[in-house]
Order: sequence, then C-alpha cells, then structure tokens
Amino acid sequence: MADPRGFLKVRHRELPPNRPVPVRLQDWKDVHEQMQEGQPFLLSQAARCMDCGVPFCHNGCPLGNLIPEWNDLVRRGQWADAIDRLHATNNFPEFTGRICPAPCESSCVLGINQPPVTIKNIEVSIIDEAFERGYVTPQVPQRLSGHTVAIVGSGPAGLAAAQQLTRAGHTVAVYERDDAIGGLLRYGVPDFKLEKHHIDRRLAQMTAEGTRFRPGVAIGTDITWSDLRARFDAIVVATGATVPRELRLPGRDLAGVHVAMDYLHQANEVAKGHEVPDQITAAGKHVVVIGGGDTGSDCVGTALRQGAASVTTLAIGRRPPEERPAHQPWPTDPIVFEVSSSYEEGGERDYLASTVAFVGDDEGRVRHLRLATTEYLPDGRRVPTAGTERDIPADLVLICLGFTGPETGSIGAHLGVGVSERGLVVRDDDFATTVPGVFVAGDAGRGQSLVVWAIAEGRAAAAAVDAYLMGSTELPAPVTASTTALRA
Repeated sequence: MADPRGFLKVRHRELPPNRPVPVRLQDWKDVHEQMQEGQPFLLSQAARCMDCGVPFCHNGCPLGNLIPEWNDLVRRGQWADAIDRLHATNNFPEFTGRICPAPCESSCVLGINQPPVTIKNIEVSIIDEAFERGYVTPQVPQRLSGHTVAIVGSGPAGLAAAQQLTRAGHTVAVYERDDAIGGLLRYGVPDFKLEKHHIDRRLAQMTAEGTRFRPGVAIGTDITWSDLRARFDAIVVATGATVPRELRLPGRDLAGVHVAMDYLHQANEVAKGHEVPDQITAAGKHVVVIGGGDTGSDCVGTALRQGAASVTTLAIGRRPPEERPAHQPWPTDPIVFEVSSSYEEGGERDYLASTVAFVGDDEGRVRHLRLATTEYLPDGRRVPTAGTERDIPADLVLICLGFTGPETGSIGAHLGVGVSERGLVVRDDDFATTVPGVFVAGDAGRGQSLVVWAIAEGRAAAAAVDAYLMGSTELPAPVTASTTALRA
C-alpha cells in the first residue's frame, strides 16, 4: 500500500495542466501537457492512495487493476515494478489511461468525503514512463502450440485477445477491414484524445511477439466466413458495435445531416494525412451536435479545430447535478455534470432540447434545426412540449446517439451464429457462440460499452479460446459474459 497517512498530508486532488486552448485548437496533438517523471505532484498524488483495507477500486475497474499496489510503487519511484503490476491485468494502459472514464475513481474509498485519487493519470504516467525507459518489450512465446486463431476486428477487444493468445503460443491473425489496425481507436477517437503513435508502438510490440495483422481485409467480402472457419482452428468475433442509433425525423435525408462516426472517421483520416474527397467538414458552418456523450464531445473538439462558425450541443434531458446525487451513492459510478477538454474549448450546451425536425433550403441542404422543450411524462418518457418550438441555425448536424449493435447480417447468415433480439451475437458464459470454435468478445456480444470492458472481455475470451484448443488454460479471465452484463 502507499503511504497510509498520505491522504491526510495531501488533501487536494491535482492533475497536470492542459495546453492553452488557443494553442491546442491549432493542431490535433494531445490536449494534455507532456508529463515528466518525478514531478512532485505526481508522487504526492500517488501517496494519497489510502491503506483502505478493502480497495473498492479493484471492483470498480472491470480489469481488476491492482491500483493500490502500483500507486505505492510510483510513490517509491519503482517504475519497472509498477509497469509489471499494471500489465498483469491490463494489456493497454496507454488506451485506458487516456480515454476510459475511470469508474475506478468513482469507487475510490477516499472519494467518500474527499476528491478521489487521480488513478487514471497515474496509470497513464506509468505506461508512458515505461515506454520511455524501454521497459515495454516483446514477450515471445517459448513454444508454439500448432493451433491457429483468427481475430476479426482490431479494436481493443480484438487486440487484447490477440496478444494473450499469441503469448500462449498460438498463431494469431488479426483481420481489419480498414486500411490500418486499431478499430475505433484508430479512426473513431480524435488525435487530441489519443495520438495514434500510442497505437503504433503497441502494434510494433505485438508484431515482434508474432501476431500477424491483416488490414484492408473485409471478412464476408474479401474472405468468406466459411473459408475463415475452414482455415483456422478458432475464431474470435470482435467487430464492435458499429450500427449507429438513428434519429428518424422529418428532414433526416437533407444534405448536411450525418451520423457522428462518418464525420469523425473522415477527420481522423485527414489528420493522418489522407485525402478525403468531399470531406464532411465544419469549416465556417453552424454545427449542431445531438447527444452529449463522449462521441458528442469528440465532435465538438473536431468541429472547433476545423473552424466552425458556432457549435451547439443538444441534450434531451436535464443538466446533471454538480455533485453525486443521493440515489447514486458511493461506490456506484454517478451521473454528474462534467466539462471535457472539448467543452472547455468552446461551444454551447443546451439541455431539455428535443429535436422535432431538420429544416432545409430549396437545394435540399439543412439550414435550421427545429427544437422544443423536453417534457418528462409520469411514465418516464421524454417528449417535446407543444407550443415551445424554436429554430436554431444548423449547416451541419451530427447525430451522436450511440450504437445499437454489431453488423450481424453477414455473420449470422454465413457463419451461422445466433443473434439475439437486441441484434447482438449470442454467447454463453465462456464467450462461445452457438457455433463450435467461434467466440465473441467486446461490443459485438455485449453492446456498446467502454474501452476497459472491451479489453477485459478480450482477455477473458482469449482464456476461453485457449481452454477450447488445449483443454485447459493458464491465461487470466477477469470476467465472464454473464458478469459483464450484470456489472455494465
């Protein structure tokens, strides 16, 4: 444990500063200042981790990260041991330390009556320091099993499963339909939240370990599911939940109304240096973002960097409270008002705003968005209030309402796996589908979720595949399919 009196000596929570808004809006680099090893505030923040007896942060984190242990190692400056303890449960802390909403901090015992430990910041500092010092090296298996595994999808679930199975001695090939590996991490998350060199250096490690990557290959089109099943001893479906939740209202077919991921994918391609014909851009436009989650925040930051004339985010519900509400007591993960780095940069946020219609001009382009004040009905439904309609300027509308599930048409029809009423791939507690030798991990099986859940499921599915191929496994399985549903 860290200093048992550290939380009494350092009572304030301190995070590294962000780069100034006018500066960071000029580029796509990380919004955070570069961290330096040994900064006094980092060590003192790690020392705030209490000797709490029962570390609820373990349960708050789907991976079961050994948070008090690596907090103490950081406090002592033992970086090599700290990354060993972090990697024991988490394959990719450089991802979770940047884009995970940190449910571990909501369940921190110190958070009962003080600001919680800065767990997420300490985590990303450990992995960044480990890469700088050369502590992250390939873990090549001592022997090969002779078995082959195909991973379909290269997001965090697919990559976690691939790394675990490669280290277990299996020959693993990861298939990705985009031109680069990374899934949503590559083309869904903007660089100002996750610069892509973090993905590339981890892929270099995995390639050295023996994982084989096959970008630009669409399973079901370039290679049939039947051929893949015949070629490999096991398959892990990790395609994610990519079907966007739509907003079917009058004017939805107007030019300038898009789902968020179409917009973000193109912006990430351009940031990578690609040319995108007829790119969806916010330059000089009045942008309206429907939905206030992480994807909506990403759209705000992207639109501001592209030079939008204005950016307005709409939320159908009430503004969340500033403090943890009474009906969401510790150690639950509360819904509270937060200001992300993108909202710090500009734009307006409008609550209790129900979209009624998209209003266009004679050329078929959106020009306004018709809104009404949201009314809460006794049965919990939220509906527009009659007589409160108003129009706001909108040259570009981005629908950020999440995802309904994976693209199961080809998988169900050609691979034969079961598909639930929710449109998810059916699986048992061991992540096995209805087809022997075919497993599913991440959002394709559990629905839209967090990067930390995807990594946890990828690790657990890898253990199930290893047991299927070898009869038993020594790979850790942090969760089962049923517990991930219960804890979501």
